[in-house]
Amino acid sequence: MLGFYYNIKKYILRILYKLYIKVRYPMCYIGKEFSTHTVFDLALSKESRLKIGDNCTLRSKTKENPVGITKKVSIGVAKNAELIIGDNCGFSGTSIYAAKSVIIGNFCNFGGNTFIWDTDFHPLDFGDRRIHKVEAIKTAPIVIGNDVFVGANTIILKGVTIGDRAIIGAGSVVTKSIPPDEIWAGNPAKFIRKINK
Repeated sequence: MLGFYYNIKKYILRILYKLYIKVRYPMCYIGKEFSTHTVFDLALSKESRLKIGDNCTLRSKTKENPVGITKKVSIGVAKNAELIIGDNCGFSGTSIYAAKSVIIGNFCNFGGNTFIWDTDFHPLDFGDRRIHKVEAIKTAPIVIGNDVFVGANTIILKGVTIGDRAIIGAGSVVTKSIPPDEIWAGNPAKFIRKINK
């Protein structure tokens, strides 16, 4: 009986979130069968572009995924930036910020408490940080291919391209591009082995 009420709540939340996003951010597209069980954070500019494909799931609580989610899913897209998410993707406590461009393919899974940032957020030079010189902040697009699996507590940094079917080990910091069909892990993430097909 509890499962029945849980499914009703899930269905109502899905409709309410889609309606809220459509009214508040008419320039955004949310695909069919979008699923979120609890509140997530969304920060968009009216000049930003957000597209979430069909059958995507956002989980923000440990009861939705026992991996141990410590934070809500958060999505931020800056003015004139874009975030494009393909179909059939899953996110658990993931934070995504696009200052320029983040593109995620189809059938990607992101483990608990992962981060995807295409910007340094602050200038590297201390003098520029003191005056918060925005034009000195480095940004570079991120592209994540299809069928990529990213382990829990991983950070993906600016300028990275991750090839199709790649696997990133838990707790990794991805600072450079990863070819298709390879396993990488560590801080900074390094090649571990090729995936046997």
